[in-house]
Amino acid sequence: MDITCLSQTLARQAELVRMLVADVSPEQAIWKPDWGRWSVLEVLNHLYDEEREDFRARLDILLRASDEPWPPIHPMEWVTERAYNARELTASLESFLAERCVSLAWLRSLESPDWDAGVPSPWDFFMRAGDMAASWIVHRQWHIEQLIRLHRDWTIEQVKPYDVQYAGTL
Repeated sequence: MDITCLSQTLARQAELVRMLVADVSPEQAIWKPDWGRWSVLEVLNHLYDEEREDFRARLDILLRASDEPWPPIHPMEWVTERAYNARELTASLESFLAERCVSLAWLRSLESPDWDAGVPSPWDFFMRAGDMAASWIVHRQWHIEQLIRLHRDWTIEQVKPYDVQYAGTL
């Protein structure tokens, strides 16, 4: 894994997230297409917490091949426990972007990271630093896709009673 490529990808992803939430109205920020899905604000704050408490912290442990315990995370519970949907969108976006800058500076400070370094994970398989770094990128891609779908679903809701079937399907 190339540290420059990893950093550039994470930087581009942050810019995509910024573009996808920058002009969202307060109403759209908290809107959910249905009960089991997240709002834009919930996705954004999840990304912020995962940036701080999951991927960077755990990648650091893996790169050091440390036997210290992984910090506990509870991303599904945090949505309600931390009241993501009650937060302000602009402040949430700024927090995520600032935390991403911290991550990028940290990544760029690494000298010849051993991507094969790792430890047994809490899930009973050996995890390497490269596995975690790759997962970081893909996790962000999933949430960028989630934000895009939220925009589409919001638009479909706003144009009712008109139909969008002519747009096609994926």
